[in-house]
Amino acid sequence: MGPPLKVLLGVSGGIAAIKAPEITRRLRDHGHEVRCVLTQNAQSFVAPLPLEVLSGGPVLREEYLEAGGSGRELHIEMGRWADVVCVAPATCNLLARLALGLADDFLSTTLLVFAGPLVVAPAMSTEMWSKGVVQGHLETLQERGVSRVGPVLGALANGEIGEGRMADPAEIVAAIEESYREPDLSGRTVLITAGPTREALDPVRFLSNRSTGKMGYALAAEAAARGARTVLISGPVHLSTPSGVERVDVETALEMEDEVNARAPQADLVVMTAAVSDFRPRSQESTKIKKRHGTPEILLEANPDILLGLADVAPAAMRVGFAAETHDVESEGRRKLLAKKVEFLVANDVSRSDIGFASDENEVTVYRGQMEPIHFLRQSKRDLSNKLLNLFVEALKKREAIPVTSD
Repeated sequence: MGPPLKVLLGVSGGIAAIKAPEITRRLRDHGHEVRCVLTQNAQSFVAPLPLEVLSGGPVLREEYLEAGGSGRELHIEMGRWADVVCVAPATCNLLARLALGLADDFLSTTLLVFAGPLVVAPAMSTEMWSKGVVQGHLETLQERGVSRVGPVLGALANGEIGEGRMADPAEIVAAIEESYREPDLSGRTVLITAGPTREALDPVRFLSNRSTGKMGYALAAEAAARGARTVLISGPVHLSTPSGVERVDVETALEMEDEVNARAPQADLVVMTAAVSDFRPRSQESTKIKKRHGTPEILLEANPDILLGLADVAPAAMRVGFAAETHDVESEGRRKLLAKKVEFLVANDVSRSDIGFASDENEVTVYRGQMEPIHFLRQSKRDLSNKLLNLFVEALKKREAIPVTSD
């Protein structure tokens, strides 16, 4: 069990709302402070009074201004008050409004204000859960760093057995506690690169790679959740910007080099997950290359090694490189650790479809100096980001520790 938290529990309108008192009780038993928000539809399933008794505080519904004439807006106050927000149950309507940024009631406006860890516990019929549009909204929320617990297979309100039942209260409480991150990067600047680069051949064609940016975006979301000023320099990807992250879009390797070199000197930690193209065409055609003119001869030239250049550009920053390999992962990881002049080198095997490009999971080995490599087994990129940043934060602390000397 972690530190005591201030938890805002949002309850939307589904039959699973009847479990909100149990979630509240368990949170209080764990020593957490709880405030509850009921949507209008939720009040058809659970009354405010049990939640007031169990939470020890008023239940918020559609209040706008704080009582007592202070003039303070409650949705802003609650968004700033909470360490963690959990919505349980989260109906498909609530998930859609959250994904689209719609705010038409107290809960949704508070969710837009809140910048910390958010946990959703979906609950709905199997038919609704399986719809592509619902899964699309969930994917958008996941890209923004929202955590999800459930739903699970079980008995539904209509008497059928299927996937869509809300997770048990104990699981929801565990997910809330797991989502919280100590602000151990508060006051620091973290620079992360992500995604591929594109090198144009002509106005319609380019050289690139299969990187989707998911690992870098997960790291950016995690760094921001830990309180860092997080700058994400991103190649062309189809991902939403994580909450609290400053995003800079680039296309070519040269553009990425310019943006990295301009920002890295101010960073405490630089994590280079981007798959930068090693080569670019020596020249770019101004019009589309036509096949009737025959097979073109394309001459390539090397792109700059942005990671290696950081040793001169940002010598004070802790530098972390990523290596996407298809063979000899260990030997390449060890070689690049020295060749790139980085403190950490994170290597993974992208020839594996289950952890390669576009996967939501990863499995990596971390190399550092003369220390034994650390292997992280296959897991979600969000969970892996948490563990990697634990390593980096601990190294930052040790680097800055002042040695004790005696006269």
